[in-house]
Amino acid sequence: MSAWLQHVALPIALVVTGGFIVVRFVSWGGLKITDRIDAQFRHGDALVRSEAAKHRHSVAQVITWVVITLVWIVVTLRVVDILSLPIASLVAPATVVGAALGFGAQRVVQDILAGFFIITERQYGFGDTVRIAIVGSTDDAEGVVEDVTLRVTRMRNSDGEVITVPNGQIVKAVNLSKDWARAVIDVPVPASADLNRVNEVLHQVGVDAYADRSLKRLLLDEPTVMGIEKLAVDETSVRVVARTLPGKQFQVGRALRVRIATAMRRQGIVVSPEMQTDKPQETSNE
Repeated sequence: MSAWLQHVALPIALVVTGGFIVVRFVSWGGLKITDRIDAQFRHGDALVRSEAAKHRHSVAQVITWVVITLVWIVVTLRVVDILSLPIASLVAPATVVGAALGFGAQRVVQDILAGFFIITERQYGFGDTVRIAIVGSTDDAEGVVEDVTLRVTRMRNSDGEVITVPNGQIVKAVNLSKDWARAVIDVPVPASADLNRVNEVLHQVGVDAYADRSLKRLLLDEPTVMGIEKLAVDETSVRVVARTLPGKQFQVGRALRVRIATAMRRQGIVVSPEMQTDKPQETSNE
């Protein structure tokens, strides 16, 4: 009994303990690296950081996950070796079990491959605001990405709920915060309103907004009056567009709506209560 404890139980305990220590060290190191990346590229807000920083953050998380997985594989193989299990005699049963697991693991492999391409192609990363279409779901998942691994994407929506989506189930991913974003506001005014005057008021709102220090840091350039977007019998819709920092289109849109409503009221122009911001458009690289 003492020989078994000395030559089997003790080595296994040491190997497993060593595995736990290595895993904790790797997790600690990965956390330190990601914290340093965030600290270097945080511009006053966790959502606004360079694309390179987002990519490095995601890659650091994935490397940490892969290293931890490899450590546990090595620990398992070492334990099997210490126990002197007859691996050769287990080849046939392992083949059957492997085939069964293979059919069941197809989705896991699909998730890992999809996650690999998401990260290498920089489709989105930590801190991005994304809208994801999921297989079999009629509603898209939308929120801020909090974690991207090879298998799943984890995000938090505006209600604070955490949404976990297997990467292999993602049909379409719309990145709402890549490089820059666009706030689009359609302003409905009566058909009888003087459109030249409306355009002047909206243009002045854009000039004043860009001169405001609190808004200018969120805007990439001065908001633009695009002109008439829609004509109706009793209403005309005029579109205003503003390019913003990634993830800031919602905040800028709300601020501009307040300014537009106030400016129109001062000029005696009635703005319909239906004034709203369009669904955020997919951002572009320029």
